[in-house]
Amino acid sequence: MSKIKSVDAMEILDSRGNPTIQVSITLENGVIGVAKIPSGASTGKHEAVELRDGDNKRYKGKGVLKAVHNVTKLIQPAVKGMDPGHQKVLDDELIALDGTPNKSKLGANAILGVSIAAAKAAAAGKKIPLYRQFASREEYTLPVPQLNVLNGGRHADNNVDFQEFMIVPLGAPSFSEALRAAAETFQTLKQVLKEKGYETSVGDEGGFAPRLRSNEEPVELILSAIQKAGYEPGKDIAINLDPAASEFYEDGHYVFHKSDKSRKTSDEMIALWADWVHRYPIPSLEDGLAEDDREGWKKLTYNLGNQVQLVGDDIFVTNPQIFSKGIKQGVANAILNLALH
Repeated sequence: MSKIKSVDAMEILDSRGNPTIQVSITLENGVIGVAKIPSGASTGKHEAVELRDGDNKRYKGKGVLKAVHNVTKLIQPAVKGMDPGHQKVLDDELIALDGTPNKSKLGANAILGVSIAAAKAAAAGKKIPLYRQFASREEYTLPVPQLNVLNGGRHADNNVDFQEFMIVPLGAPSFSEALRAAAETFQTLKQVLKEKGYETSVGDEGGFAPRLRSNEEPVELILSAIQKAGYEPGKDIAINLDPAASEFYEDGHYVFHKSDKSRKTSDEMIALWADWVHRYPIPSLEDGLAEDDREGWKKLTYNLGNQVQLVGDDIFVTNPQIFSKGIKQGVANAILNLALH
């Protein structure tokens, strides 16, 4: 494998019009790998640090010139001459160079950009798809897709407190058929919203974002769309939720600022989710409670862990040390993904 010749970075804009970092790695044979690092609207406070400039005169403080500098001036000398195909060796070098538990020195955005760009360069150098760079077997099965079809919370300027309502075509025989069923349901949902006089503009992540009567109405609208599209709720298509509960957790209570202004205890939120899971086809609940409500998470897992997939995102922030502790404590039964640490 050709070695890393140079590492470059620049500030670009993401889909929300905010700055993010693009990293390019050029190998000695001229092959280039490019990575553009995304940024979430709602993030856990324990997550690896996305380094921003803090200069309010540029992009309201969201510039990433510090991260760009760290890539070109600090990371490049350390990884130049390394084999991009040795991913773990490269990642370990990046982690050691940063030296902090939360990537606050170099920035997780800078580190991740270099890591992904190297992986892409290695794959391009071998003339193989990126996933083959990490392949451990010959055959793979694509996962069942989840489509974010209705937005609230930080993802939309409406009166719905819960962030994401997703459809999951779990009854399809193939990925292509699953995608078709989900797309048809999405288009039908647009018709359902129009018929009820609701707006059909979309939120930050592509889901519809109308002002509704309650936090529960999105589920009812989606169920109607599933049926009108010719599918059976729960059998063909189900509903997955990501309320992003940390976003409305204050002083030990869950405050619905955007809808009815009510305040709920952890036990009341667990009761709400238990009721929804009983009445609706909801096989997966992500971030149903806040990242700091660990005792609540234990109760939630005890009560619903054998009925539904309880995904920890903000509470684990893809940190192996944190989710290892969570496993021992009986917190959640699934993790969102495992990122660079």
